[in-house]
Amino acid sequence: MLDAVPPASPSTHPGAPRRSHPLLRALAVPALLGVVAATAACAPRIGVPVADDAQNPLCADVVLALPETLGEDLAKVGTTSQATAAWGEPGAAVTLRCGVEVPGPTTTACQSVESEGGTVDWLVVEDQGTWTFTTYGRDPAVQVVVPPAVTEGHSTAFIADLGRAVMEVPQTRACVGTTDVG
Repeated sequence: MLDAVPPASPSTHPGAPRRSHPLLRALAVPALLGVVAATAACAPRIGVPVADDAQNPLCADVVLALPETLGEDLAKVGTTSQATAAWGEPGAAVTLRCGVEVPGPTTTACQSVESEGGTVDWLVVEDQGTWTFTTYGRDPAVQVVVPPAVTEGHSTAFIADLGRAVMEVPQTRACVGTTDVG
């Protein structure tokens, strides 16, 4: 009687295409997704305090329209609170909160910043190297904080990059200049 010789498997022939077992292929996709999820969980998240009116639906529109980068090199990173965003690194990040208290009439410096699609009025305050920009004439208000660690290497001109997102909140009032006051 002749012994049956099993056909050669592709792995025994050099140069032959390798075929993985269907079960291995079925397990590979969930395993890869698990590695991606675990890596994402390790990504830095920035603690940003939630604003009082963060649940306002317009804040969701703002957050969804935010850019992935500010300027040329500040990449968006995860945050710990609703209606917030951050760009940069922990300890040196630009942070944004939507739903902060709407500012009333003020003598704080108000600047109209042109950006793609229109103009956004910002109340601008500098305190010990930290710049705070709060939208004026929009409800809910959006606040952006730029720490000294960022301003050491960047101009705050990237505030214009936020214009399109902030304009998701309709403007109801505008800055007035000293010549507008009678």
